[in-house]
Amino acid sequence: MNTNRANGKRWGARVAGLGAAAAVAVGLLSTGAANADTFVPLPDGHRHGPGGVVLAHTGEHAVISPSMAANGAGRVVWVSGNAAADVPNAPEAEPGPSNGPAEGPGTNNSSTHGTSQLNTGYIVGCQVDIASDAVSAGLSGGLSLSGADASGSIGLNVGPGQVKFVQIAYKDITEPGHYSVEYQDAEIEIQGCAGYAQARAYTVVEVVGNDYSKTTLYGQPFSIG
Repeated sequence: MNTNRANGKRWGARVAGLGAAAAVAVGLLSTGAANADTFVPLPDGHRHGPGGVVLAHTGEHAVISPSMAANGAGRVVWVSGNAAADVPNAPEAEPGPSNGPAEGPGTNNSSTHGTSQLNTGYIVGCQVDIASDAVSAGLSGGLSLSGADASGSIGLNVGPGQVKFVQIAYKDITEPGHYSVEYQDAEIEIQGCAGYAQARAYTVVEVVGNDYSKTTLYGQPFSIG
């Protein structure tokens, strides 16, 4: 993942992103093979929020592969994209600690991290239609998020009827400006879902302070087998 600031700051690791609504074209990377990877291009998305916030998710695509476990209940999706936000009125602030005493909760979470924040990830459901009202309820309900490890690989167990949120990357917003998170081929391995599975990207900008706001942009849902 590469994350960029307007002032030229960059840092790396492989990680994940979003879009809006449009038809999804599906093609095979390797035609004629029974277990060929499936390439899914996904549409760009944009959203305006309070306080001049502008969210964008561009260049998103997914590559779906059979799981190496070959057990009928697993599959792998590789996701790529770029999530960006213009945040002209964010207050200047410093991020809080990631963990409290004895590895307990710290201040660097979705609602008390001390700074405004851009974060992006994917919603994965097994035998569930991932509609906007369902995922919005999940985000506001504070579901725990799985995160990528240093290699950008995420293992996820999702049973029938379950929806899980996978945070791919985040960027603290310590002052007004333009922020972005770019990810390339972040791997999400799904196990435990013998039926159909869906995924869709989300990107959230939370602005803290006296004029608190949260703006969420959802991507186009797509099948992951």
